[in-house]
Amino acid sequence: MNNTSSKYGLVSIFLHWLSALTIIGLFALGYYMVDLTYYHEWYKTAPELHKSIGLVFFLLMVMRLAWRVTQITPSHLPSHSAVERKLGKIIHSLLYLLIFIIMISGYLISTADGRGIAVFELFDVPALGSSIENQEDIAGLVHKWLAYLLIALSALHALAALKHHFIDKDNTLNRIIGKGQTLENINEKTVN
Repeated sequence: MNNTSSKYGLVSIFLHWLSALTIIGLFALGYYMVDLTYYHEWYKTAPELHKSIGLVFFLLMVMRLAWRVTQITPSHLPSHSAVERKLGKIIHSLLYLLIFIIMISGYLISTADGRGIAVFELFDVPALGSSIENQEDIAGLVHKWLAYLLIALSALHALAALKHHFIDKDNTLNRIIGKGQTLENINEKTVN
């Protein structure tokens, strides 16, 4: 369940992959819905779904961040260079930052008119009101361009994992899909 010094626990693995799928799904839905015409059957449904999933995802990300802070992070593999370690930290931090800014900007878009957001028609998240002139437009631009940046960084993150797996042939990818070897096993193989 918990992380160890050599691998990620089931909760971290689950939250990582659920976040990845949610980000891809929200991006795809957002990209699809911006060109819908008024008479399209998804004109109202797509944005409502996007907002509801986005707000639930916000709660998931708060839980994920809390879990990450309370868990140990597995040690770097011996094959990771100092540059890879530094880049990994920077990319992970940027991913978290972008996700939260995108979610906040989405909230600001949706509540600029003073109305709250219905979450799957179960409850409403109240609006704080419009605090800046052209809030919807400014937040919309931030939301759009940071979403593109998030997808680009996520692709870079995935490519780095694939590079570690197929080129470096190390255990980086295996640890986040639940097949991680222990650090002791890795050190044992290095000695032999």
